[in-house]
Amino acid sequence: MHSMRMMVERGPQDDAERFFDVLRAMLFYIDEFPERLHHPKESDLLFPRVARRSPELMETVTRLERDHLHGEAQVRELQHLLLAWELLGESRRQAFVDAFKPYVDFYLEHMRLEESVILPEAEMQLSETEWAELDAAFERNRDPLTGKYPPDPAYDRLFTRIVMKAPAPIGLGEA
Repeated sequence: MHSMRMMVERGPQDDAERFFDVLRAMLFYIDEFPERLHHPKESDLLFPRVARRSPELMETVTRLERDHLHGEAQVRELQHLLLAWELLGESRRQAFVDAFKPYVDFYLEHMRLEESVILPEAEMQLSETEWAELDAAFERNRDPLTGKYPPDPAYDRLFTRIVMKAPAPIGLGEA
């Protein structure tokens, strides 16, 4: 999210092709990995266990579930708005920026709630067996961003493409 924000703030400058390619790849990654693989596992495996053990967190779980229900549509809308900016020009830039900023804020808040409320409670409440089950389920995703599991080769290629093309200091590409 922070890298995408930096890309948008930086703008296309003199390499619009690379700019749009990197942002498209970043949004595709979000649509492809967190939305389709990661969030369903949270919704099906993690959140119900936390809610059963800590019913006082039901409001937070409900909010995170609502986020999951809307997240895929939001990232798809951003992909469309980015493509419109790329293909139709500068007159479409502001529409993308206006949708992008609240999306990043929404996503970062979602992650904050998971990391500061749900995961600490899960660490206190779930058994070693439950953690082993969760870990096995999430390991099948093999997300290159976690650094925890050997990454899926397809997502590793996508991650490498983003890192190599994104301009420094966002990635390793030419500034």
